[in-house]
Amino acid sequence: MPARRQPPTVRRRRLAAELLGLRTAAGLTRDQVAETTGLSTGALFRIEKALTRPQKRTLILLLDLYKVTDAAKRTELFDLLRQSQQLSWLQLFEDNLPQSYQTFISFEAEASRLSDYEGDMMPGLLQTEAYARAVIQGLMPEEAEEDIERRVEVRKRRQQVLTQAKTLSLWTILDESVIRRQVGGPTVMREQLEHLIAAAHWPAVTVQVIPFSAGAHVGMPGSFIVMEFPDPDPPLIYTENAGGGLFLEADADVQRYRAGFQRLAAQALSPKDTLALINQAAEVA
Repeated sequence: MPARRQPPTVRRRRLAAELLGLRTAAGLTRDQVAETTGLSTGALFRIEKALTRPQKRTLILLLDLYKVTDAAKRTELFDLLRQSQQLSWLQLFEDNLPQSYQTFISFEAEASRLSDYEGDMMPGLLQTEAYARAVIQGLMPEEAEEDIERRVEVRKRRQQVLTQAKTLSLWTILDESVIRRQVGGPTVMREQLEHLIAAAHWPAVTVQVIPFSAGAHVGMPGSFIVMEFPDPDPPLIYTENAGGGLFLEADADVQRYRAGFQRLAAQALSPKDTLALINQAAEVA
């Protein structure tokens, strides 16, 4: 059985971009590199697209071919290779998770800031265990109970990024329908809303709600997340639908979604007024 492909990480993405840039600067085509090194063009393509992680000997071979002699540069790229491994805990669940979801989790763990618009459900990072279980059961009604529990555990592990030493900054904007929909019943929903109120007071979390009275808005086509990383790693856009997750990284896409998020923030209630609305929803849940 062929080895399961590991999801790319931010550092593998940067390593891929560096190697592509070095090959381009050296004036070599993939065919020329393949002819010189014995690598297949397909293998080189996968390395340069961050679809696979090169072996150390392969990286040495490529750096020698591209005439990268600067010791500091070589050390930087070897460090990227060493740091580009998949999250250790995620390997326990890889047989149960779609590739795009694994990739998203890997990027999320390395992000410095998430700007998250949700039109249908609470953000995964702010879901209570009971709410998460109800969501997963609703989305995957045919899934075995054991597999549902494994996905709930994944969601709980993801949430550790909000409490670890390198705190993630999370700005989430919710459509009002998210706080009104009775996911899991009144008790589960009330607990979830109370948790959301508590999270809104955390220093690294900002919560806003777009009320029904705001009318049409740019988030109506679907949820999305602007994922930003420490320099020099460029931002990503993540969108999701019934067919799976999609990553966008073109500058035009990033700017479009960033601008869309700012428009949503302008239409949404202030954080203070948002808390009043969530409190009101919790009282009637």
